Amino acid sequence: MDALLKVLRFKDGLIPAVIAEEGRVLVLCYMDREALRLTLETGLVHVFRRSQGRVMLKGETSGHTQRVLEVRPDCEGNSLLFLVEQEVAACHAGYRTCYYRRLNAATGELEVCEERVFDPARVYGRSADRPRAT
Repeated sequence: MDALLKVLRFKDGLIPAVIAEEGRVLVLCYMDREALRLTLETGLVHVFRRSQGRVMLKGETSGHTQRVLEVRPDCEGNSLLFLVEQEVAACHAGYRTCYYRRLNAATGELEVCEERVFDPARVYGRSADRPRAT
């Protein structure tokens, strides 16, 4: 971990972490040093939840964890890329990826372009259409 920490540049104690599987971005999160340490020690992605001000295991509520296969810092040490094996889905709205919508250039509207893989109401006890509390 020391070699990795030497090249990383945390801003306000955090660093962006892109989580991807098989060339597909699943989610963008943030890590502090503790989340990074836990991720490297356990092999499961831990993140710093800015809305809650705490470190948590990604999937600690849903069970949809992310097993780390590779860790890659970017060329300037400003962000990290984690290649993972995703259990079920990464998105709280029930999709495999948090990037489940796309902008329709013709209409200017957002449209869903992915299939929902789980029901958030069953996992979190809330509608997928209602934003998470921050």
